Amino acid sequence: MSDPQFQKLIQSFSSLPGIGKKSATRIGFHILRMDPSTFQAWLSNIEEAKTKLRFCDECGGLTEDQVCSICLSERRDSSILCVVEQPEDIFFIENTKEYAGKYHVLNGAISPLDGIGPEQLRIRQLMRRLDEGNIKEVLIATNPTLEGDATASYLSTVIKPMEIKITRIAHGITIGGTLEYSDQYTLGKAIKSRLTL
Repeated sequence: MSDPQFQKLIQSFSSLPGIGKKSATRIGFHILRMDPSTFQAWLSNIEEAKTKLRFCDECGGLTEDQVCSICLSERRDSSILCVVEQPEDIFFIENTKEYAGKYHVLNGAISPLDGIGPEQLRIRQLMRRLDEGNIKEVLIATNPTLEGDATASYLSTVIKPMEIKITRIAHGITIGGTLEYSDQYTLGKAIKSRLTL
């Protein structure tokens, strides 16, 4: 379809992460088929989220308030701090229901090629939180990428003198996966992260 207005719509959706041209086209047609009241409700939800949601002053996660409910919760373990790259990582970890500590969002990972060094991340705020003396363990949950590993290594180096336990999420083969379809990097990580049985 070559209609300029529709092409603009597709370009808008294609600019979102994980949305290719094919998906953007499907979404575009879906929106055009929506009845006006459903479309207005959909738009209203987006506008409301954009207006009301902000980033927590303490951890950097998503919240409607100055400080998020996880940071304020007395039922969470305040002695463990899970360090993640992005606010959405908190959502994925929370869905596992396996972690009950608190969080710290870096807002990225160290990537010299992209001009992102430690100064561009929320590492200063992390060190301030660690200086307060309540944290006994830092769980580094950066992505299993070169940038994520570089960030984890940097954090480990700067935190080590503070005598705080430093752990890293294990990386390896996906459950249900096979060695045949694992890339060299993932397989190498699985071997390095091996467990004693």
